[in-house]
Amino acid sequence: MTTNTIVTSDDILLKLCHSVAHVLSSTSASNVTHAGMVQSIARTRLKPDLGCFSIFDGGFSGLVVINFSSSAAIEIYRRYMLNMGMPESELAFSHTSDEVSNVMGELMNQILGDFINKISKELQTSISQSQPKMLTINKELTISIDANLDDAVARRVSFRTENNHIFYLEFAMDKTEFIRLDEFVYDEEFDPDSLLEQHSTIGSNKDSTSNVSPWVKMADKPAIATRAIDNDADDLLDQLGI
Repeated sequence: MTTNTIVTSDDILLKLCHSVAHVLSSTSASNVTHAGMVQSIARTRLKPDLGCFSIFDGGFSGLVVINFSSSAAIEIYRRYMLNMGMPESELAFSHTSDEVSNVMGELMNQILGDFINKISKELQTSISQSQPKMLTINKELTISIDANLDDAVARRVSFRTENNHIFYLEFAMDKTEFIRLDEFVYDEEFDPDSLLEQHSTIGSNKDSTSNVSPWVKMADKPAIATRAIDNDADDLLDQLGI
């Protein structure tokens, strides 16, 4: 008999925290971590200095908000761009730059993509997301977002960059539970980087054989093949009367 496993909204939040830490750490080649404690809040808000949000819908509805301090946003942005091979002299220095907003919005998109992919497999459900929106906010301004959730659960989790700059994830979703009724097998995960490495290894092995002179390769072939070709050519000439 299958033991029923219950997945709550806090379990889903933990998956989201893992996606945030994983994507930001891997893309910036640094260590981004989240706190072990979660805070219950009344509602989500966009706060200074750089706020990003996205709404998702489908198997369950929710809202994701990430509020970056200027120092945290600049650190993640610069580490990301340097990891991509951009020269440091061409990078922006202010969190109000459009380039910083665009990069942080793209990272938010990658975070949600990673989160939705994992949740869809593990909960056997389908979720879609809105395009992430990024706003540069003054210190005097706080914006509340109404996602029209029924019996919403709202949480806040703090994150820390490698240079100890703090930013916050705020998460709201319908209060719901997923209950496993039967056993199932997850789709096999694969790492694109490992696949590329395997192909590059195979390619290098081919290159090692391609360095051999074609004349040597021809010399290695049995002479009987050449004689067979010559005999076929003679037969064809005889048939044509030449």
